Amino acid sequence: MDADLVASLPERYRGCPSFSFGDSPELANELAALVISGRKIATVNTLDAPDCPKLNELWIVLDGAGRPVCVIETIELIPRRFDEVDEAFAFDEREGDRSLAFWRDAHESYFRRIGVFSPDMPLLCERFRLVEVFAPMDVDA
Repeated sequence: MDADLVASLPERYRGCPSFSFGDSPELANELAALVISGRKIATVNTLDAPDCPKLNELWIVLDGAGRPVCVIETIELIPRRFDEVDEAFAFDEREGDRSLAFWRDAHESYFRRIGVFSPDMPLLCERFRLVEVFAPMDVDA
């Protein structure tokens, strides 16, 4: 994150790691808006992702332009294979129609785009809570 952006954060968050959701600015904006709205309370990572969260860790969520928009805290981490993700978790990700079918479709597409998809790939299923919002964002839906 840019030094000016770090300096603009409240001091208590300046040492926190940061990330943006997805693999495009548009997806980062869409998913960050869902978090800020309170709808999105879960996400997944591959186990070997460089930015895997730890329990009770605070993370700064960036929008598609790399600006900090909110802080989340990891409250649950459960390892599961892709094909073991259940309807309750898919619903908590709150994307699309919130169904398991949509979740599988969207996440298979994402993991294929980044070159790591396998039906039995190990994932880290994370639930989080919204701690603080820095910049409001509109949610389409």
